Amino acid sequence: MMNSFFLFLLVGLLFSKDYVKPTKIDRKKKWKGEGTTPNLESIVIGRCYEYIRIVNPSVGEKNCTEIWEAFKKAFINKDPCNILPSDYELFINLSLHTIPPNKSLFWENNHLLVTSYSDRTRRHMPLCDTLIGSFGDFLNWCGQANDTGFNYDSCPTTEKCENNAVESFWKIASITYAKQSAGVIYIMLNGSAIGGAYPVKGFFADYEVPYFQKDRISRIEIWVMDDIGGPDLDSCGRGSVQILEERLKTMGYDITCIDNYKSVLLLKCLDYLNHSDCSIIS
Repeated sequence: MMNSFFLFLLVGLLFSKDYVKPTKIDRKKKWKGEGTTPNLESIVIGRCYEYIRIVNPSVGEKNCTEIWEAFKKAFINKDPCNILPSDYELFINLSLHTIPPNKSLFWENNHLLVTSYSDRTRRHMPLCDTLIGSFGDFLNWCGQANDTGFNYDSCPTTEKCENNAVESFWKIASITYAKQSAGVIYIMLNGSAIGGAYPVKGFFADYEVPYFQKDRISRIEIWVMDDIGGPDLDSCGRGSVQILEERLKTMGYDITCIDNYKSVLLLKCLDYLNHSDCSIIS
C-alpha cells in the first residue's frame, strides 16, 4: 500500500507543470574571451627549444619542461580572475636571460611591424623576441578553480577582470623587460593609430616606462611610423608623442624623435612599392 502511494506521487511529480528536469552542471564558467589555445603545451615547449637552440643559443642551457611547469603552475587550479603578476615569478626566474645593450625595442600599436623589423633578434630584441615573451606571443590561456586542466572553451577578458592569466603574465614580463634594457632604447609608435600613437594608459606607459633604469640607459630614440596610405594623426613634437617626449625628458632622459624612420619605412614599402608614401625611397 505504501509503495503504491509513493509510485503515485512520483508519477504525479513527473507530469506536473511545476516539475523542473535536473540539468547537468558545467564546471567551467563561460567567459566572453577566447579559450586556451589548443596544443598550448606542445607550442610553448617547442618555442622554448627553438629559442635556445636556434633563435638565441647565447642564452645557454634552459630546462624547457621545468619552465613550462612553472608557467602552468601560475594559473592552473586557480580562480581565473585572481591571477597576479607575482604568480609568474618562478617562471620569470627560470627563463630570464640577458638583453644585449642597444637591442631593446618597445612599441605600441605596431606588433607585426616590430616582429618583422626585429627579425628574430637579428636587428633588435623586443619583448616578444625574448624567451619570456615567446611563451605568450599570440597565444591565450586560462585555467579554472578546482580544476587541474585548461579551459579551452573561454577565458575572461580584461574588461571582465583585470587579474586574468594573460594580463598578469604580460605585466610582469613587461616590467622585467624594462628593467633589463640598457644602452640606447628604441620605441616604435604608430602615428596613424586612432586614439594616439602613445596611449597614456597601456602596457608601455604603465608597466615599461616607469621601470626604465636611468643608470643603464644612455639615450632614447622614438620612431613614429604612419601606416602606408593612412592618416598622419601623431608625429614628433605634437599630440600624444609630445606627451611621451615631455615625460621622458622630465625623467632625465636624452631623447631623439624621428618621423617615419627610413629603415622601417623601407620594410613597410615592400608591399606598397608604387604608393606615393613610398616615393621617398625610390
